Amino acid sequence: MQPPLPLALIEDQPAIREALSEYLCSQPEFACVLVADSVEDFLHRLPPGLSGPVLVLSDIGLPGRSGIEGLPLIKAVLPRAQVLMLSVYADAARVFEAICAGAVGYLVKTTPLPQLKENLLEVAAGGSPMSPQVARHVIQAFQRQPPVVVAAEPTRRLTPREQEIVTALEEGLSYKLVAARYGLSVDTVKNHIRAVYRKLEINSKGELLALALKRRG
Repeated sequence: MQPPLPLALIEDQPAIREALSEYLCSQPEFACVLVADSVEDFLHRLPPGLSGPVLVLSDIGLPGRSGIEGLPLIKAVLPRAQVLMLSVYADAARVFEAICAGAVGYLVKTTPLPQLKENLLEVAAGGSPMSPQVARHVIQAFQRQPPVVVAAEPTRRLTPREQEIVTALEEGLSYKLVAARYGLSVDTVKNHIRAVYRKLEINSKGELLALALKRRG
């Protein structure tokens, strides 16, 4: 059995924070290490030595620094953290800003709690979930721009398989779902992704998505 995933929550509205904490912290898949009401509160109360992989579910509209402004600060102290954003906003510009700052996914606050749990588990499995209404805004923003091949320079151009995998990751698929789509093993998918990161000189899925969005911006 897999050990519980360390989870931290950042939400300023007491009723929502209580609902998130009561539900998610009672799930056997998670071990809640911190529930905070702001980025500043999160950083101040972060337990010493919490350096391993951790999931962070953060609101955007927070007092003090916004959730997006806080992302680089969180990543600075928890470089392996996977931060999933929660917001009342679904516009593509806000999603782009969050991804550029280091978010791995973006959900609206009306997401049902059981679905939110599944989305967090998807993040842990390598996915980048987006709420349907958020994804629609992002896709529409992409469609307004001509298709762009990532890494167009000849010496850094991706192979057709690597480009397919990049496209699948942009759609929010986890490594397991990418493997199933193309009839590959998860390890093979990870090898392709490492090759993509090396060619594009990046280190994370967030940077990959930000690069793709920026090239279409």
